[in-house]
Amino acid sequence: MTEGALRANRAAILLLCAVATAPRAARAQDAASAYTIQAVATSTQATAAARADRIRRQIGPGADVRVEYHAPYQTVRVGHFATAGEARRVLARVRALGYRDAWIAREPLPRSTTLEAGALAPGAASPYSVQVLTAPSREEADRHAERIRNELGTPAGVRVESFAAYHVVRVGRFTTQDEALGVLARVRELGYAKARLVGLGGTVATPAGPQIAPTLGTASLAGQRKNLHALRVSGPAPVVDGRLDDAAWRPARFVSDFQQKGATRGYPPAERTEVAFLYDDEGLYVGARIHLRDGSEIRAPMSPRDDAANADRLIVSLDTYRDRRTAYNFGVTAAGTRLDYYQPEDEFFRRDPSYDPVWEARAEVSSSGWTAEMRIPFSQLRFQSGDSLVWGVNIQRISPARRLYAFWVVVPGNETAWASRFGDLVGIAGVRPARRIAIVPYVAGQGVFSDADTADDPFAEDEEEIRWRYGGDFLLGLTPSLGLEATVNPDFGQIEADPALVNLTAYETFFPERRPFFLEGSQLLQGQGPDYFYSRRVGASPRGNLGDEFRDEPTETTILGAAKLIGRTSSGLGVGALAALSDRERARTFDPVTGAFGGEPVEPRTFFGVARLQREVGAPGSTIGVVGTLVRRDLAEGEPLSELLPRHAYAGGADWRLRFAGGSHEFGGFAGLSYVDGDTAALLRLQTSSARYFQRPDADHVRFDPSRSVLAGYTAGLHLARIGGAWQWETGAEARSPGFEINDAGAMATADDVTAFAEMRYRSTSPSRPWLRVDVSGSAFGGWDFGGVRQFTSPALYTGFVWRNFWKSYAHVAYDTRALSNDLTRGGPLMGTGAIWRGQAGLSSDDALAHRWTLDGAYSTDEFGGWSYNVDAGLFFRPNAHLELSLHPGYERATDSRQFFGAIEGGPAETFGTRYVFAAIDRRMLYTRLRVGLALSSDAGFEFYAEPFAANGSYHDFGELVAARSRNLRLYGTDGTTIVPLTDGSSEVTDGEARFMLENADFDIRSFRSNAVFRWDWREGSTLYVVWQQNRLDSDPSGDPVNAGDLVEALGASGEDILAVKASFRLGFD
Repeated sequence: MTEGALRANRAAILLLCAVATAPRAARAQDAASAYTIQAVATSTQATAAARADRIRRQIGPGADVRVEYHAPYQTVRVGHFATAGEARRVLARVRALGYRDAWIAREPLPRSTTLEAGALAPGAASPYSVQVLTAPSREEADRHAERIRNELGTPAGVRVESFAAYHVVRVGRFTTQDEALGVLARVRELGYAKARLVGLGGTVATPAGPQIAPTLGTASLAGQRKNLHALRVSGPAPVVDGRLDDAAWRPARFVSDFQQKGATRGYPPAERTEVAFLYDDEGLYVGARIHLRDGSEIRAPMSPRDDAANADRLIVSLDTYRDRRTAYNFGVTAAGTRLDYYQPEDEFFRRDPSYDPVWEARAEVSSSGWTAEMRIPFSQLRFQSGDSLVWGVNIQRISPARRLYAFWVVVPGNETAWASRFGDLVGIAGVRPARRIAIVPYVAGQGVFSDADTADDPFAEDEEEIRWRYGGDFLLGLTPSLGLEATVNPDFGQIEADPALVNLTAYETFFPERRPFFLEGSQLLQGQGPDYFYSRRVGASPRGNLGDEFRDEPTETTILGAAKLIGRTSSGLGVGALAALSDRERARTFDPVTGAFGGEPVEPRTFFGVARLQREVGAPGSTIGVVGTLVRRDLAEGEPLSELLPRHAYAGGADWRLRFAGGSHEFGGFAGLSYVDGDTAALLRLQTSSARYFQRPDADHVRFDPSRSVLAGYTAGLHLARIGGAWQWETGAEARSPGFEINDAGAMATADDVTAFAEMRYRSTSPSRPWLRVDVSGSAFGGWDFGGVRQFTSPALYTGFVWRNFWKSYAHVAYDTRALSNDLTRGGPLMGTGAIWRGQAGLSSDDALAHRWTLDGAYSTDEFGGWSYNVDAGLFFRPNAHLELSLHPGYERATDSRQFFGAIEGGPAETFGTRYVFAAIDRRMLYTRLRVGLALSSDAGFEFYAEPFAANGSYHDFGELVAARSRNLRLYGTDGTTIVPLTDGSSEVTDGEARFMLENADFDIRSFRSNAVFRWDWREGSTLYVVWQQNRLDSDPSGDPVNAGDLVEALGASGEDILAVKASFRLGFD
């Protein structure tokens, strides 16, 4: 009897309480179909080893408990038994320990090599097999095996292996993973989506090619992070040409232990990806070899910087602070296009694309793959100094044509984490962070040319002259990780115009920021909670209101200068601060009667300031922060603008996000205050604005005070969430007091709100038969004001799928119950709202395709007969490697049953003496957004954007609110009232002795906006722009329904042509 049989005999005695004998145990080990207990499978060796130790302690020291490797899992197995009855008795004991999923397996093949303490033996070869499926009957398994054998051919080695309760179909035995993965791909193409690679021996075979040290790129047994070693360049630095043929790369330590994410997560890619790091005193070098059997599958379209264009690409992520939260990202496509962005949080999809460092990257494509080189100057990274640096690092390889997403460190799709899971980049020594110094002067010219009828406009000739301006940006590194950026007389012209729209609400429309200075580092100024800082307040259009027939007023406020401080201190405190000063603006006026020119102020000189401090605490992703803003306007007592705008505005607060339970749960919240002062007329405007409507006659929880010169308020919120795992949930509440006001520096639609919410979500990233991923959620929201009035209750359901053909779909339905609104009457009493059903759905093709499409639609209906629907499509084309086209047509049609029309004095007592007039409005909107991108090279390109837009609205069925808190209208023309349409489109209404007019508010709008931009990065950090922009608008009060012909007519509408050119030159002293 062998030593192994004796060991098995002792285990059987302990495990079966003397039921099993030594000969039976020996037969169990030698038999071709021995039984064993599979207790648990896990993706990490450390977890498997710990669970094996627990089972061994509970069952007995002689138990044959072992860890076996089956790519990509570690499996804990218990014992070897000759009969199923023996195995079942031990199975009961293992399940009693809490391993309810333990099951009996048979071992028809030689046992896998036992891994002591979960260790792998690097470099050892082992056979692989493709496990296709399991079937409950032998007949069913044989049918599938025959089909696969017919498809793959007789030599495929298709076989059926029988176990205690099922039968397994396997294909082949392979000595390398590459061979097995090739067959696995063919098997999955036959529809066996759950087919997987299993190991039949001890370890994963090490791919041929550049080898690494045994501890490099491999997870530590104690749960430590993977390591990647950077070598110092000993001779000439490599030339960044994408070829990797320099002598410096020969000793580099390439890593290739990548794993896939998505439908085949956990498996290595079929072809190798090799990446290495070098460095010298000036910068970090990255070299990559991406191997492909068929080079024709490489996608390498030319595109401008930061546009991946669905190309094959490699992205390197660096956590240079090693805070396990933030990351700098540098990528290159197979065409050599550079990609860079910053991640301010420990979340994969939280990105700041405004990060725009000065660095180099090149790529070279061949028939067997492609290679890439990067050089990242240390001056472009912020990090703490030290004799030996350790940074967090991760690497992504993306191949859209093959739907391959491979990572050096894989973060499961149901985890909300990114930088906290990075491996470590080690070996960088003797490097000191540089204090960056750069000056970027610029010169810009702009001319505005109008084709409108300006025969009587005294300012027409002045408007068409070309105006030149000069300025510059400055960058100074105060410390290695803290930088000051400033700009003098900045050129803040936008490259792209805001989309056209028709706003029939009482609320401001907030557009996204597009100006580079305010975009870069902006996420460091934002925390959780309110939007304390909305950067488009700086340099916004003047708000003075002039009624002159002829006037020349600026479209934006001149910014004299701005500066920002971004980075962190040596103690790890994140710092973000911004200050800007805008000039006093005046508009020129002309009185045609007297012929006199004049001028009126339309915007005061204003100082804006915002600062935020943030520190990481506790578990990765946990932060606490404080933020403060201030606005100070230079307003003299009694001047007209002081009646329009507050003099001072202050706001600020604290926020926190604390993660626990391994980062799978989160507790967060915020609290803040606001204070505004100014003339009583300016504060009266704030009290009566759509944000609060203090003048409401039935609001007893607020105080309307025309003599008020100060307005103050507060806000707070809490939430608790489970953010990891397949089942996720969140619940919380937020409140804004009636006096809370942040719109001088920030963005806020309404105050006087209390909102509570709860959501349950299921996310599965494990492929199933019809889909690859599924996302299902249910939520409920409720809102009240501070008087306890329920404003809305809205339950909703959402489903989203990624299907096996990589199409995506979603559907969303919601129901708004009856409630009371404190803003429908726009300062009047409460009004009832009807129930509303809303639904939305969308479908899109595989986004990895060169030509793809999207389709979205929505429909809603309410209990008053109102309804709406809209359809939006997206078409994307890439006819060649340099040209990309997209078209977004959309159409919306609606009948809004309760559109506010106006308030007229003289109403009944039930509505506090005022008539609150409403109407139904039939409206249509039609638009098309066209984009054309032509990449001339990776540093030069042309972009064109155009949007013809048409909309109309026609009012009818006028009526007035019957009584406060009612949802019913008294329609004019009924109940003793009359309404008579007049020839000019207005209507005359009579109600007993009362008679009043309703002005014509119907509208037809046609607009055309376009931008044509040529951009050339003619040297690092230096850019030339040439821009042609059109703004055309035509409108009339007909209210006629719009059609496709109106989009064509919009092209011929009168308007402005703006020609601009800007050239900048970077002088670096890094």
